[in-house]
Amino acid sequence: MKKEEVISAKELTKIYRRGSEEIHALNDVSFAIRKGEFVAVVGPSGSGKTTMLNLIGCLDTPTRGSLRLNGTEISGLKEKDLVKLRRENIGFVFQQFFLLPTLTVRENIELPLLFNRKDGYKSKIDEIIGLVGLKARAEHLPSQLSGGEMQRVAIGRALVNEPKIILADEPTGNLDSATALKIFELFRNLNSQGLTLIIVSHNLELAKIAHRKIYLRDGQVV
Repeated sequence: MKKEEVISAKELTKIYRRGSEEIHALNDVSFAIRKGEFVAVVGPSGSGKTTMLNLIGCLDTPTRGSLRLNGTEISGLKEKDLVKLRRENIGFVFQQFFLLPTLTVRENIELPLLFNRKDGYKSKIDEIIGLVGLKARAEHLPSQLSGGEMQRVAIGRALVNEPKIILADEPTGNLDSATALKIFELFRNLNSQGLTLIIVSHNLELAKIAHRKIYLRDGQVV
């Protein structure tokens, strides 16, 4: 029995305008991602990978075509509805860690809960810190961490709102190869627990860890 589709795109197109020039970042792209999949999006620079991720994550809206996230069509949604859909479904991990330098590991991870601290959140933070392997570093500041540890903090922060999908844009781009492998192994562990993962990566060797790959070139799936 096939698992349900959490993301479905049909003839997805995104056009940016710069003066009179039209830039087709994505052009009639169709794909589906099912619950619990680990998908790597690969391709050369400028192929549309980040644009695809931004559309899936409700950070941008398509020029035309259909994109459904957990059954909801995002085209035409108002900004407040996009924010709600994003908050309830998506966790983001970026190449730049975006940690606040004056906050500890624990405080950076719990930051998304600042306005939504539910009962039991402290034990939940402890669980996430353990999951990303930072128990011994929980009270350290970012300046006291390695690059791999900082990325683990960023992954923990992405998990704190219990998203259904994690989107990661070049999450190992600033890391050495050994550390990058460890981060991908962490992603694989999270995926084994049922989380849907979509990761943009230039590293084809690491992308092999994913269940399957979507190749983009010049804004199209190839």
